[in-house]
Order: sequence, then structure tokens, then C-alpha cells
Amino acid sequence: MSSTTDLQPLPPGTSAALDDLIACPSCDALYRVEVPKHGERAVCARCHHVLIAPIQGAILRIVALSLTILVLLITAIFQPFLKIEAAGLSHSSSIVDAALSFSEAHMIGLSVAVLALIVFIPIARALLLIFSLGPLLLHRPALRGARSAFRWAEAMRPWSMAEIFVLGVGVALVKIVDMARVELGLAFWMFAALVVITVLQDGFMCRWSVWAALDSGHPDPFNADRDDSDAETGLREEPGHG
Repeated sequence: MSSTTDLQPLPPGTSAALDDLIACPSCDALYRVEVPKHGERAVCARCHHVLIAPIQGAILRIVALSLTILVLLITAIFQPFLKIEAAGLSHSSSIVDAALSFSEAHMIGLSVAVLALIVFIPIARALLLIFSLGPLLLHRPALRGARSAFRWAEAMRPWSMAEIFVLGVGVALVKIVDMARVELGLAFWMFAALVVITVLQDGFMCRWSVWAALDSGHPDPFNADRDDSDAETGLREEPGHG
């Protein structure tokens, strides 16, 4: 079980460098940064909001899961989502068909909004995370615009609702399963997997650690100095004596 450390609020009148401070996004309490060990958490002493929770290899996992989300979403667009049979009639539909069904009732704006929330925004967010964090895995500096890309990815997070769509479909199926025969298509199971992957990705996401990685250009900024020191003190081949 990971240990938890309550940070102590910064006393009034205390001066500190801006990079050494962190503010709680829930209650605005101000703290001096104390980086916990991997697997441990630093929380707000006032509201217990998790402020820093570094996980070793988190950047790699976030990028890998973003790639997985990207593949699942793009593939699911072209796969059947549901097939319903009732009274000798059957109808199958894809994600796009389900969204465009609103356009027949002259609600094209709603169709566009549904597609954006369950497909386009999650794809855009995955691409932004890969763009902003991918170079760090190659031990290269963050690309120009990486910080803005990560900021946009975080802004899109509340609007990425692919998992909400799956939960809504699940509730609807409970109501119609007694009236018709329902077959779940491959796209449904892809979206179901997307729910689990999104939860895992959010669990690995320590925003303070990501910003620190972008600033340092190292996927594990807390061990960057140690790695550099090991490289400098590594064994060197002695010249031969002839």
C-alpha cells in the first residue's frame, strides 16, 4: 500500500521561488514542493486532494495507453456496434450511424456534438499526449509546443466522453433486452475496453510530474540527476600500455 504525506501549508510571509511552490487546485492552499518517492503520494493537508503522486515509468505507460486508445477508436469507427432483431426485422449500426441518426430529425448539431464527444475529442487528446510526451521516451527535449499540447489535452479531458457513451448504451440495453434480441458488435467491446484503459491512464497521470518531465526533458525527472551522475562516473577503458 502506498504511503501518504500531508504537505504543510506555506506560512504567511514566507518567500520561495515559484518553481518550488504548488497550489492545491481544490482549495487553493499553497505549499512548498516536497517530492515523494515513487509509489507514494503528497496530499493537501486541508482537503486531502492528491497533489503529487509520481509513478516510475508513468510517461511510458501514458504514451502506450494513448496509442492503444488511438487504435481502438479509429478501428471502432469502421466496426459494427450493435445489431437489434425484433419481429423478424433486424438492424445493425456503427458508431457513425448512431450519431448521424439524430440528423434525420433535423438535429445535425447534436449529431456533430455526439461524434465530437465520443470520437474526435478522445482521438485529439490521445494525439496531443503522444506529441507532448513521446519525445521524452527517446531522451530528447520536448518538442516546440509540447507544453501547449499537454495543456490542451488536459482541457479536453472533461469533454472526452467515450466511456460515458458506453455506460449510457449499457443502461439502454437493460431496458430493451426483453423486447428485442441484441447482438453486441466488435465496436462495443472496443469501447468497453476503452473505459478500462482510460481509468488506467488517469491512474498513471500525475500532472505535476508530467510538467516536471516536460521542463527537464527526461521521462523520469526525479532520477534525471542520478542518471547523469552515473553516466559521468561510469567506468572508462584505460589506454593500453605497449
